[in-house]
Amino acid sequence: MKTKLFLITPPFTQLNTPYPATAYIKGFLNTLNIDSVQADLGIEVILQLFSKEGLTHLFAYSKSETKAISDNSKRIVALAAEYIKTIDGVIAFLQGKNPTLALQICQDDYLPEASRFTQLEELDWAFGSMGTQDKAKHLATLYLEDISDFIVDCVDSNFGFSRYAERLGRSASSFDGLYEALQQQNTYMDTILLSILKEKIATIQPTIFLISVPFPGNLYSAFKAAQWVKQNHPEIKIAMGGGFPNTELRSLSDVRVFEFFDFITLDDGELPVEELIKNVVDPDYQTFKRTFVLENNKVVYKNNATKPDYKQSQVGTPDYTDLLLDQYISVIEIVNPMHRMWSDGRWNKLTMAHGCYWGKCTFCDISLDYIKIYEPVTANLLCDRMETMIAQTGQNGFHYVDEAAPPALMRALAIEILRRKLAVTWWTNIRFEKSFTADLCKLLKASGCIAVSGGLEVASDRLLKLIDKGVTVEQVAKVNSNFTQAGIMVHAYLMYGYPTQTVQETVDSLEMVRQLFAVGVLQSGFWHQFAMTAHSPVGMHPEKFGVVKQTESIGTFANNDINYTDKTGIAHDKFSFGLKKSLFNFMHGICLDYELQEWFDFKIPKTKIASDFIENALQEQLSLSVKPNAKVIWLGGTPHAEAFTKSKKGKSWETCQLTFQDKKTCFTISLHKEQGIWLQIILEKIKVTNTKVYTFQEIKADFETNLPDFELFWFSKPITTLREFGLLVL
Repeated sequence: MKTKLFLITPPFTQLNTPYPATAYIKGFLNTLNIDSVQADLGIEVILQLFSKEGLTHLFAYSKSETKAISDNSKRIVALAAEYIKTIDGVIAFLQGKNPTLALQICQDDYLPEASRFTQLEELDWAFGSMGTQDKAKHLATLYLEDISDFIVDCVDSNFGFSRYAERLGRSASSFDGLYEALQQQNTYMDTILLSILKEKIATIQPTIFLISVPFPGNLYSAFKAAQWVKQNHPEIKIAMGGGFPNTELRSLSDVRVFEFFDFITLDDGELPVEELIKNVVDPDYQTFKRTFVLENNKVVYKNNATKPDYKQSQVGTPDYTDLLLDQYISVIEIVNPMHRMWSDGRWNKLTMAHGCYWGKCTFCDISLDYIKIYEPVTANLLCDRMETMIAQTGQNGFHYVDEAAPPALMRALAIEILRRKLAVTWWTNIRFEKSFTADLCKLLKASGCIAVSGGLEVASDRLLKLIDKGVTVEQVAKVNSNFTQAGIMVHAYLMYGYPTQTVQETVDSLEMVRQLFAVGVLQSGFWHQFAMTAHSPVGMHPEKFGVVKQTESIGTFANNDINYTDKTGIAHDKFSFGLKKSLFNFMHGICLDYELQEWFDFKIPKTKIASDFIENALQEQLSLSVKPNAKVIWLGGTPHAEAFTKSKKGKSWETCQLTFQDKKTCFTISLHKEQGIWLQIILEKIKVTNTKVYTFQEIKADFETNLPDFELFWFSKPITTLREFGLLVL
């Protein structure tokens, strides 16, 4: 029996880049020489819907609906011909295929405008820093969102660009609501999804159908796709895996789920999928890895495979073959630097390390394997994979989707990128470790790192300690400053409503955030309210954190989010609007001098944080000590050398003048001749492109073989100048 797998991501995740799960699995299947085809049905549905033919059908369908519609929808209906006329051009522009259309879009009379455009007056100030392409991209995004609002109002209330019917999957401890929805007549979106699926199944003729479900907003469509295949191709075996089952379905017991799926796997998918294939080929095999099946009308969890999970070095390179890489849509939804990166541009996704090297944060799912099992990949292998993916996709942008990228591995990766002379752009998620020194940040920038995001969470040292974050606000400020000065954008995840958090701490946390923006060491951020999850230390031991679970019952379907009461009795959600509104303004450098009270329509206490707390934290203290085993690297080029004889008061001596050219400027340093000659030689040895990396002790010993007073030389003005231009101590 020839095995062929069909892997899909159901609607909807991102418009600008494929979710990487199917590419990861396809890359692994390549190592086993197993035939597979993948598809992102989300982008395919969007492209079919947002086309001249799609909108023509959409508006015709809406007229058959009898329900009352809003004035905004009536306006869109009246302008239907304009939407139909412009849609193909706008989509092509957002795909990067029609850049000259930006000039038209930026004129007031090209795009039809509905309610989304009313916010433009508030955002006019932002366009001053946006070029024509970016402004046009944002206007085109508003145009698409107007159509989306019309779809929600008139055609399908579950529609959303990055999610579909999310309410049915979010915190669904019972399967009843989703099951009932699946028995109803197909929605408008269902018909598009199933028409695409029908064609692909007929073409591919798979024996196994794998559905990756990363988020609640993919769940309904996953079940709908599985339902159609079950009804029309019962011979095809269907499995679900991905982020949603990994976190939500670990205690699954509802047998009705298996009317749609034959298997549901948990955690890393490589070995579970390999075992599924063997079971499909040979039904008597009966060996599984972390897999739910139905036996004797009962949900059974099977984990009897003795083979260990694959090491990260063995899982292969993600393979994006079959995906419509040139048809994804880059949008600018809001003028937020980091959110813009998530939604704009095509990114190849990779992982530096499986799991989290810290693994202690009390709000995090640290009991689950995807966090708990930490396994890094070597920098050499990462660069091999990057080069393979660049050749395959034609894209040199990489988003490292780590839980928290390890600083030492980031350093090794940056050195390897520079050694191979790769021209890449990359960004990732980090912890604000003190290891991110100014020199390390310069190295990361030189290798193509443009942004990092990290969890500041609650900007309160007491709560950071309770969270077991392992950082202080002062440390975060210093690290942010190092990244910012190197030219790397910093985004902070911010949290409010953590157990036992007081109103005073919320206000003080906002003041810390205000100061970080005011001194310019933070460029982007996002506030979210604390949510208790079943697999976090807070969820497993709530009594230690001053909260009480509202219910102890375990549902038969999804179990992750936990309702709880905080013993402080504070209604944290009332802070939401003020925190987010203030942050929106801070990100754009305005209203930083406002009193914090002005962001809230209820009385808050005055902050207890000194107005210069962050400024004082950033006062640099010159360190005169360097660890002997620190690595010393030169990022610059070979200098031009000239010898001179200098005289003063009847004494003459020979000097060496070294002139360096970097990408922006040139600079010159002068040293004694012997020092200059030695420096030229050592700079060639410590160039980042060389294989050997020298330590500080080795350089010191080399200097002292012929020359005296290395410390005086190292802290001299010429070396200080070189330190500013790429002489790094790591």
